[in-house]
Amino acid sequence: MTSPFKVSICLPTCNRPELIVQCIDSCLAQTHANIEIVIGDDSKDDRTQRLMAAQYQHDPRIRYLKNEPPLGQARNVASLFARASGDKILLIHDDDYLAEDGVERLVSLWERHPGLDVAFADQYEVDHAGHVDRAVSDRLNADFHRTKSTEGLQQVPGRTGLIQMFPNNGWLANADLVKRISYKEHYGTCCDFVFGVELCLAAKQVYYLNEYVSYYRKTNVSISASTRGSTNAASVSAYAFVTSLVLERQVEPARALALRRLVPIVVSVYSKNAAPLKGLGIAFRHLSAYQYGFSVRFYYHLMLIARSIFSSRAGRQTEALTARPARK
Repeated sequence: MTSPFKVSICLPTCNRPELIVQCIDSCLAQTHANIEIVIGDDSKDDRTQRLMAAQYQHDPRIRYLKNEPPLGQARNVASLFARASGDKILLIHDDDYLAEDGVERLVSLWERHPGLDVAFADQYEVDHAGHVDRAVSDRLNADFHRTKSTEGLQQVPGRTGLIQMFPNNGWLANADLVKRISYKEHYGTCCDFVFGVELCLAAKQVYYLNEYVSYYRKTNVSISASTRGSTNAASVSAYAFVTSLVLERQVEPARALALRRLVPIVVSVYSKNAAPLKGLGIAFRHLSAYQYGFSVRFYYHLMLIARSIFSSRAGRQTEALTARPARK
C-alpha cells in the first residue's frame, strides 16, 4: 500500500536477540511500504549489535543505535520518539510483533477520519514460542474493554487510557503528539501506562479498531515481572498517578473504573510488604473498588492486613527480647 503518511516504527530492545528477529521481520513485511524502523538497543552485551550488523545493516529502512551507556526503559523509548522522522509513530517491543497488514489497517483510519490523533486495535496473546491462543486472546482484549460494541471513535478519548483500553504497544498516533507527550523517566515501571493516559487525555480523536493487528508475547522476563509484588510495582506508581490527576467531569467515571482495577492490587502489595496500615487506609478510602464491602476480595485483604500487623508486632517483640541485656 502506498500512502503519503510515513510511519516510524519505534522498537526498543534489551537483551533479547533471540526474539527481536521476528519483530523486525514483521515490520519489514508490512503491506504499508512507507516506513522506517528506529531501534534503540539497551543491551548489556553486543549480541544484538552483532545480529544487526550481520542481517540488517544494508536495509535503508532500519536506523539502529546501540545505547552506551544503556538509557533505561523510559529514556530509551523517549529517544526513539525524538529520532523518528515519520508523520505517524508506532511503538512495538522487541518480544512482540505485527500482523503483516497491521500498519496498513491502522493508517487507513486516517483516510476516514482526517482529524484522528490516535488509533489502536486488538492484540493476539502468544506464548514464548509464538503460539497463538485465540480464545485467550479474545478474553485478554475483552478484559481491557476491547470488544465489538466499543469499536469506533471514542466519545471520551481520555477514558481509553485510564481504563487501560489503550495497549502499551501496537498503537499508531500522530508523531507531533507522541513527541510532545513522550515517556517520562520519573514514573519508573509505570511509564508506559502514564504515557497512554496522557496521550489519550491530550488527543481530540481516538479510534479503536476491533481487529487483530499485533501479537503480544507473554513472558516472565520483563520489567513488570521483576518488580511485581514489591512496592516498586507499576501498579503502585499507577495508583499514585491516577489519584493525583486533575480531570474534567466527563472523565471522572474512568478514574473510578481505573481505581477499581488498581486499588485491590496496591492494597495486597502493601499488606505483603510490611506496610499494612497504608494498605488499610487505601482500602477504606476506595471502598467502591470492593463493591462497598460486598466483595470477597475485601475480606481476604483485611485478613492479609491483620496477619501482616500481627507479624510485625511479633517481630518487634522478638527483637526487644533479644536486645535486653542479660542479668548478672
